Amino acid sequence: MNRIKWFLTKLRYRCHGLGLSGAPRDPVWYFAFGANMHDSAFRQRRAMEPLEWRAGRVRGYRLRFNLEGRPRGKAAPANISPDPDGEVWGVLYLITRAAMVHLDSTEGVPGRRYRHLWVEAEDIDGNRVDAFTYIAEGKEKDGRPSLRYITLLRDGARAHGLPDHYIRFLDAVEPAQ
Repeated sequence: MNRIKWFLTKLRYRCHGLGLSGAPRDPVWYFAFGANMHDSAFRQRRAMEPLEWRAGRVRGYRLRFNLEGRPRGKAAPANISPDPDGEVWGVLYLITRAAMVHLDSTEGVPGRRYRHLWVEAEDIDGNRVDAFTYIAEGKEKDGRPSLRYITLLRDGARAHGLPDHYIRFLDAVEPAQ
């Protein structure tokens, strides 16, 4: 990404009340807790190529399915909500800031749904990293994810070595009918 395009991107973010610091090649950690844990979503559909990845978690949040998906009323995508006793497991991907902007565009950021949330994450070995993730204003009541969607989470969690207790938790999520 050249300097002019990066400058214009920073202006666009600022117009939406978001900050975008650093240079395009600067590395940043992204914490994926939903479909982006699965390679078919992250690497293939979103065309992301992480510099490295590792299993990780964020404490103080819990996984929710409280967003409106498609088809309406029959699919609820993943979201996170604050919960002092909670933890969400996922995949930490190291990407560049330019890749973050690309990922944002595939997630509708800046926009009205998801927004960045900067969190302190820790990898499976207990190493702490600052990472961004996505959060949205969800409904009060959770829905059910589609079978296709929850299968992406389950398979992604297994492929990236998330802990057995979290995989059992995902396996217990009932999909929409």
